Amino acid sequence: MTETFRPSGEYPQQQPSAPVHPGGTQGAYQHGTYPPPPDFAPEAPHRAPAHHDAPKRRRAKGPVALLAAVAIAAAAVGGGTAYAVQTLTDQGGGSSATSTDVVPTSQKGTVAGVAQAVSPSIVEISATSGEGKSTGSGVITRSDGEIITNNHVISGASSIKARTNDGKTYEAEVVGTDSKKDLALIRLKGASGLKPATLGDSDNVKVGDEVVAIGSPEGLTGTVTSGIVSALDRDVTVSTGEGQEQPQSPQGGWPFEFGGQEFNGDTGSSKTTYKALQTDASLNPGNSGGALIDMNGNIVGINSAMYSPSTSQAGSGSGSGSVGLGFAIPVNTVKDDIGKLRSGSRS
Repeated sequence: MTETFRPSGEYPQQQPSAPVHPGGTQGAYQHGTYPPPPDFAPEAPHRAPAHHDAPKRRRAKGPVALLAAVAIAAAAVGGGTAYAVQTLTDQGGGSSATSTDVVPTSQKGTVAGVAQAVSPSIVEISATSGEGKSTGSGVITRSDGEIITNNHVISGASSIKARTNDGKTYEAEVVGTDSKKDLALIRLKGASGLKPATLGDSDNVKVGDEVVAIGSPEGLTGTVTSGIVSALDRDVTVSTGEGQEQPQSPQGGWPFEFGGQEFNGDTGSSKTTYKALQTDASLNPGNSGGALIDMNGNIVGINSAMYSPSTSQAGSGSGSGSVGLGFAIPVNTVKDDIGKLRSGSRS
């Protein structure tokens, strides 16, 4: 029989009883229905020393239970938040992280540290179309070979290949496109174990922040340049047509408009305008789709356009090239659009 222990003093004191009729309660005691109550409260049985603090724990049960409940609730909220972030960025392939210190402490704040940490997450993209072959760059967003790049890099391509930092080349297929934001998502066939980039927060970027650009200008894979963010929210207009990595004029470059003027060729009738980060980090044809990175190793933008004066503008002895006016799509625009691109949307 299981007994419930009561500490000393918890049994009610027995009062002297008057004679009871044989058919009353006393008769039930005598017939063994249940034993009569004791004449006095029994002493509490001796307990082992290890249990002496049990009453104290019971007396603190309310506050302790409350604190424990709060801790469990906080853990649940934290776990739920982490899961929500995970599902937004990872759908079965090892996702990119968000806003952290990617660069080792010993190299933090150095261009060399950023380059070493992020270069494995940047690829060179070669797209072949009826108009020829174009070269651009891309940023790995998942370990299974998901790549974000500019739409104008792969638009109209019949064949797409990507070369990773370790020299491996993969065939790629288009997952989704958004020409209005000049973004595209492609996936490498048979890739695994790649290093996803860390996506930062472009809303925190300030004019004067140091940045690093990594891409494949003119097919020079893994080229690293550096500079600062020189302006925010620039209205940049680019073509949504095909083959924009191909030179559109003898001066080279790719077409885009800024301030009501056209640069490096005719953008055509199909175009889109977006708010861009401006940087003086050197960008050249082939940097499109590559990464603009803060000094903690977080991607803050996708490089998309550059200004380069024509030969006639620069002088007969000068060629076209970067003059420190490059533009990048803010990474928060990418994060807002990546779900749509993953769904296979083509626009």
